[in-house]
Amino acid sequence: MTEKTTKQEVREFYDQIGWSQEEDGNYQNARYEDLRPVSREYIHKTRLRVNQHLLPSGRFLLDAGSGPVQYPEYLTYSEGYDYRVCADISITALQEAKKRLGDHGLCVVADVANLPFAPSVFDGIVSMHTIHHLPMEEHHAAYKELYRVLGEDKKAVVVNGWGKPFLMQLFEPFIQLGRILTGRSIQRGEKKDISGEDATGTFVQKMDARWLKNELKDLFPIEIYPWRSLSTRFLRWFIRPRFGGKKLLQLTFWLEERAARFFGENGQYPMIIFSKGENRE
Repeated sequence: MTEKTTKQEVREFYDQIGWSQEEDGNYQNARYEDLRPVSREYIHKTRLRVNQHLLPSGRFLLDAGSGPVQYPEYLTYSEGYDYRVCADISITALQEAKKRLGDHGLCVVADVANLPFAPSVFDGIVSMHTIHHLPMEEHHAAYKELYRVLGEDKKAVVVNGWGKPFLMQLFEPFIQLGRILTGRSIQRGEKKDISGEDATGTFVQKMDARWLKNELKDLFPIEIYPWRSLSTRFLRWFIRPRFGGKKLLQLTFWLEERAARFFGENGQYPMIIFSKGENRE
Protein backbone atom coordinates (compact mmCIF):
# COMPACT_ATOMS: atom_id res chain seq x y z
CA MET A 1 0.00 0.00 0.00
CA THR A 2 1.48 3.35 -1.05
CA GLU A 3 1.72 6.40 1.20
CA LYS A 4 -0.92 8.23 -0.86
CA THR A 5 -3.29 5.27 -0.78
CA THR A 6 -2.81 4.83 2.96
CA LYS A 7 -3.64 8.42 3.81
CA GLN A 8 -6.50 8.51 1.35
CA GLU A 9 -7.92 5.38 2.99
CA VAL A 10 -7.69 6.92 6.45
CA ARG A 11 -9.28 10.18 5.27
CA GLU A 12 -12.13 8.43 3.50
CA PHE A 13 -12.83 6.16 6.48
CA TYR A 14 -13.14 9.05 8.92
CA ASP A 15 -14.98 11.34 6.51
CA GLN A 16 -17.56 8.71 5.62
CA ILE A 17 -17.73 6.39 8.65
CA GLY A 18 -15.49 7.05 11.65
CA TRP A 19 -16.75 10.54 12.51
CA SER A 20 -20.40 10.02 11.62
CA GLN A 21 -22.76 10.26 14.59
CA GLU A 22 -25.04 7.37 15.43
CA GLU A 23 -28.48 7.35 17.05
CA ASP A 24 -27.08 7.41 20.60
CA GLY A 25 -25.18 10.64 19.88
CA ASN A 26 -21.77 8.96 19.89
CA TYR A 27 -19.48 8.85 16.89
CA GLN A 28 -19.14 5.56 15.08
CA ASN A 29 -15.50 5.51 16.19
CA ALA A 30 -16.68 5.26 19.82
CA ARG A 31 -17.31 1.54 19.30
CA TYR A 32 -13.58 1.10 19.94
CA GLU A 33 -13.97 2.57 23.43
CA ASP A 34 -15.51 0.97 26.53
CA LEU A 35 -18.42 3.25 27.41
CA ARG A 36 -20.01 1.01 30.06
CA PRO A 37 -20.75 2.55 33.49
CA VAL A 38 -18.39 0.12 35.25
CA SER A 39 -15.41 1.55 33.33
CA ARG A 40 -16.53 5.18 33.27
CA GLU A 41 -14.52 6.46 36.25
CA TYR A 42 -11.30 4.79 35.08
CA ILE A 43 -11.70 6.04 31.51
CA HIS A 44 -12.45 9.57 32.74
CA LYS A 45 -9.40 9.73 35.01
CA THR A 46 -7.03 8.33 32.39
CA ARG A 47 -8.13 10.87 29.79
CA LEU A 48 -7.40 13.70 32.22
CA ARG A 49 -3.80 12.52 32.67
CA VAL A 50 -2.77 14.54 29.64
CA ASN A 51 -3.29 17.74 31.64
CA GLN A 52 -0.58 16.72 34.11
CA HIS A 53 2.08 17.15 31.44
CA LEU A 54 0.92 20.21 29.51
CA LEU A 55 1.66 23.76 30.57
CA PRO A 56 -1.58 25.10 32.07
CA SER A 57 -1.88 28.14 29.81
CA GLY A 58 -0.67 29.74 26.60
CA ARG A 59 -1.84 31.28 23.35
CA PHE A 60 -1.96 28.36 20.89
CA LEU A 61 -2.42 24.66 21.65
CA LEU A 62 -1.98 22.37 18.66
CA ASP A 63 -4.24 19.32 18.54
CA ALA A 64 -2.49 17.21 15.90
CA GLY A 65 -4.95 14.75 14.40
CA SER A 66 -7.72 16.26 16.48
CA GLY A 67 -10.68 14.34 15.15
CA PRO A 68 -13.89 15.98 16.36
CA VAL A 69 -12.50 16.43 19.93
CA GLN A 70 -15.22 13.97 20.80
CA TYR A 71 -14.91 13.48 24.56
CA PRO A 72 -15.52 16.14 27.25
CA GLU A 73 -12.16 15.42 28.87
CA TYR A 74 -10.38 16.25 25.61
CA LEU A 75 -11.86 19.75 25.75
CA THR A 76 -10.06 20.43 29.05
CA TYR A 77 -6.62 20.26 27.41
CA SER A 78 -7.01 23.74 25.92
CA GLU A 79 -9.01 25.43 28.69
CA GLY A 80 -6.07 27.64 29.66
CA TYR A 81 -5.16 28.52 26.07
CA ASP A 82 -6.51 31.32 23.90
CA TYR A 83 -6.95 29.05 20.88
CA ARG A 84 -6.95 25.36 20.08
CA VAL A 85 -5.59 24.72 16.58
CA CYS A 86 -7.10 21.49 15.26
CA ALA A 87 -5.13 19.85 12.45
CA ASP A 88 -6.62 16.80 10.74
CA ILE A 89 -6.84 15.28 7.26
CA SER A 90 -10.58 14.67 7.71
CA ILE A 91 -12.92 17.50 6.74
CA THR A 92 -15.73 15.83 8.66
CA ALA A 93 -13.60 15.73 11.81
CA LEU A 94 -12.78 19.43 11.58
CA GLN A 95 -16.40 20.40 10.96
CA GLU A 96 -17.43 18.52 14.09
CA ALA A 97 -14.54 19.99 16.10
CA LYS A 98 -15.57 23.51 15.09
CA LYS A 99 -19.10 22.85 16.34
CA ARG A 100 -17.70 21.88 19.74
CA LEU A 101 -15.06 24.57 20.06
CA GLY A 102 -16.69 27.60 18.43
CA ASP A 103 -14.42 30.65 18.28
CA HIS A 104 -11.90 28.87 20.54
CA GLY A 105 -11.11 26.44 17.71
CA LEU A 106 -9.05 27.15 14.60
CA CYS A 107 -9.29 24.29 12.11
CA VAL A 108 -6.71 23.41 9.47
CA VAL A 109 -6.66 20.51 7.01
CA ALA A 110 -3.16 19.13 7.49
CA ASP A 111 -0.96 16.05 7.44
CA VAL A 112 0.70 15.45 10.82
CA ALA A 113 3.91 14.40 9.06
CA ASN A 114 4.04 17.67 7.09
CA LEU A 115 2.55 20.46 9.19
CA PRO A 116 1.90 23.87 7.54
CA PHE A 117 3.06 25.92 10.53
CA ALA A 118 6.09 28.05 11.31
CA PRO A 119 8.69 26.75 13.77
CA SER A 120 8.17 27.14 17.52
CA VAL A 121 4.69 28.69 17.32
CA PHE A 122 2.77 26.47 19.76
CA ASP A 123 2.72 26.72 23.54
CA GLY A 124 1.56 23.13 23.85
CA ILE A 125 0.81 20.12 21.67
CA VAL A 126 -1.48 17.13 22.07
CA SER A 127 -1.87 14.28 19.61
CA MET A 128 -4.40 11.59 20.46
CA HIS A 129 -4.27 8.21 18.69
CA THR A 130 -3.07 9.72 15.44
CA ILE A 131 0.52 8.77 14.57
CA HIS A 132 -0.29 5.06 14.39
CA HIS A 133 -2.45 5.83 11.34
CA LEU A 134 0.69 6.84 9.45
CA PRO A 135 2.94 4.40 7.58
CA MET A 136 5.71 3.26 9.91
CA GLU A 137 8.36 5.09 7.89
CA GLU A 138 6.57 8.39 8.60
CA HIS A 139 6.42 8.09 12.40
CA HIS A 140 9.87 9.66 12.70
CA ALA A 141 8.85 12.56 10.44
CA ALA A 142 5.66 13.15 12.42
CA TYR A 143 7.51 13.43 15.74
CA LYS A 144 10.10 15.67 14.09
CA GLU A 145 7.35 17.96 12.81
CA LEU A 146 5.69 18.17 16.22
CA TYR A 147 9.03 19.09 17.77
CA ARG A 148 9.69 21.68 15.07
CA VAL A 149 6.47 23.61 15.72
CA LEU A 150 6.69 23.35 19.53
CA GLY A 151 7.74 26.54 21.28
CA GLU A 152 10.84 26.93 23.42
CA ASP A 153 10.40 25.50 26.93
CA LYS A 154 6.97 24.17 25.98
CA LYS A 155 5.65 20.60 26.26
CA ALA A 156 3.97 18.06 24.01
CA VAL A 157 1.93 14.95 24.83
CA VAL A 158 1.42 12.20 22.26
CA VAL A 159 -0.96 9.33 23.05
CA ASN A 160 -0.75 6.20 20.92
CA GLY A 161 -1.09 2.45 21.33
CA TRP A 162 1.66 -0.15 21.53
CA GLY A 163 1.40 -2.97 19.01
CA LYS A 164 1.85 -5.99 21.29
CA PRO A 165 2.11 -4.70 24.87
CA PHE A 166 3.47 -7.19 27.38
CA LEU A 167 0.64 -6.83 29.90
CA MET A 168 -2.14 -7.38 27.39
CA GLN A 169 -0.38 -10.32 25.76
CA LEU A 170 -0.41 -12.08 29.13
CA PHE A 171 -4.19 -12.18 29.05
CA GLU A 172 -4.65 -12.93 25.35
CA PRO A 173 -4.77 -16.75 25.79
CA PHE A 174 -7.64 -16.36 28.27
CA ILE A 175 -9.54 -14.17 25.81
CA GLN A 176 -9.07 -16.71 23.05
CA LEU A 177 -10.28 -19.45 25.41
CA GLY A 178 -13.29 -17.30 26.24
CA ARG A 179 -14.08 -16.95 22.56
CA ILE A 180 -14.06 -20.74 22.18
CA LEU A 181 -16.27 -21.26 25.23
CA THR A 182 -18.77 -18.69 23.99
CA GLY A 183 -18.93 -20.15 20.50
CA ARG A 184 -16.88 -17.50 18.72
CA SER A 185 -13.99 -18.17 16.40
CA ILE A 186 -10.37 -17.64 17.41
CA GLN A 187 -8.98 -14.42 15.98
CA ARG A 188 -5.73 -14.69 14.07
CA GLY A 189 -3.45 -12.42 12.07
CA GLU A 190 -4.82 -9.06 10.98
CA LYS A 191 -8.27 -9.79 12.35
CA LYS A 192 -6.87 -9.95 15.87
CA ASP A 193 -6.23 -6.58 17.47
CA ILE A 194 -5.42 -6.83 21.17
CA SER A 195 -6.21 -3.15 21.72
CA GLY A 196 -9.89 -3.56 20.87
CA GLU A 197 -12.43 -6.25 20.15
CA ASP A 198 -12.02 -5.94 16.40
CA ALA A 199 -9.73 -4.22 13.95
CA THR A 200 -10.34 -0.49 13.68
CA GLY A 201 -11.57 -0.47 10.09
CA THR A 202 -8.70 1.65 8.79
CA PHE A 203 -4.92 1.56 8.43
CA VAL A 204 -3.03 1.18 11.73
CA GLN A 205 0.66 0.47 12.39
CA LYS A 206 1.80 0.40 16.01
CA MET A 207 5.26 0.05 17.50
CA ASP A 208 6.70 -0.85 20.90
CA ALA A 209 8.66 1.23 23.40
CA ARG A 210 12.06 -0.10 22.31
CA TRP A 211 11.36 0.73 18.65
CA LEU A 212 10.18 4.24 19.48
CA LYS A 213 13.15 5.05 21.72
CA ASN A 214 15.55 3.93 19.01
CA GLU A 215 13.63 5.83 16.32
CA LEU A 216 13.67 9.13 18.22
CA LYS A 217 17.11 8.95 19.86
CA ASP A 218 18.59 11.32 17.28
CA LEU A 219 15.76 13.86 17.66
CA PHE A 220 15.07 14.60 21.32
CA PRO A 221 14.70 12.90 24.72
CA ILE A 222 11.31 11.42 25.54
CA GLU A 223 9.56 10.26 28.68
CA ILE A 224 6.95 7.50 28.63
CA TYR A 225 4.04 7.46 31.08
CA PRO A 226 0.83 5.44 31.14
CA TRP A 227 -2.27 7.00 29.67
CA ARG A 228 -4.23 3.79 30.07
CA SER A 229 -2.59 0.41 30.50
CA LEU A 230 -5.72 -1.67 29.89
CA SER A 231 -7.04 -2.15 26.37
CA THR A 232 -10.68 -1.91 25.38
CA ARG A 233 -10.52 -5.62 24.62
CA PHE A 234 -9.34 -6.37 28.17
CA LEU A 235 -11.97 -4.12 29.74
CA ARG A 236 -14.83 -5.72 27.85
CA TRP A 237 -13.75 -9.25 28.67
CA PHE A 238 -12.62 -9.00 32.28
CA ILE A 239 -14.18 -5.94 33.94
CA ARG A 240 -17.62 -6.90 35.22
CA PRO A 241 -19.81 -4.99 37.71
CA ARG A 242 -20.78 -8.16 39.58
CA PHE A 243 -17.16 -9.18 40.11
CA GLY A 244 -15.68 -6.01 41.57
CA GLY A 245 -14.81 -4.47 38.23
CA LYS A 246 -14.87 -0.89 39.47
CA LYS A 247 -12.60 -1.70 42.42
CA LEU A 248 -10.19 -3.52 40.13
CA LEU A 249 -9.96 -0.45 37.89
CA GLN A 250 -9.37 1.81 40.89
CA LEU A 251 -6.50 -0.46 41.92
CA THR A 252 -5.14 -0.43 38.37
CA PHE A 253 -5.16 3.36 38.27
CA TRP A 254 -3.34 3.48 41.63
CA LEU A 255 -0.68 1.08 40.36
CA GLU A 256 -0.25 3.04 37.12
CA GLU A 257 0.46 6.18 39.14
CA ARG A 258 3.08 4.48 41.30
CA ALA A 259 4.84 2.40 38.66
CA ALA A 260 4.50 4.81 35.77
CA ARG A 261 7.52 3.70 33.78
CA PHE A 262 6.56 0.02 33.84
CA PHE A 263 2.93 0.59 32.91
CA GLY A 264 3.84 3.22 30.34
CA GLU A 265 6.16 0.88 28.46
CA ASN A 266 4.22 -2.36 28.96
CA GLY A 267 0.56 -1.31 29.01
CA GLN A 268 -1.68 -0.62 26.03
CA TYR A 269 -1.71 3.17 25.66
CA PRO A 270 1.36 5.29 26.54
CA MET A 271 1.82 9.03 26.76
CA ILE A 272 4.99 10.14 24.99
CA ILE A 273 6.17 13.38 26.62
CA PHE A 274 8.78 15.74 25.22
CA SER A 275 9.72 19.38 25.47
CA LYS A 276 11.89 21.85 23.59
CA GLY A 277 14.55 23.52 25.70
CA GLU A 278 17.00 26.19 24.63
CA ASN A 279 19.85 23.65 24.58
CA ARG A 280 18.10 21.01 22.48
CA GLU A 281 18.24 22.24 18.91
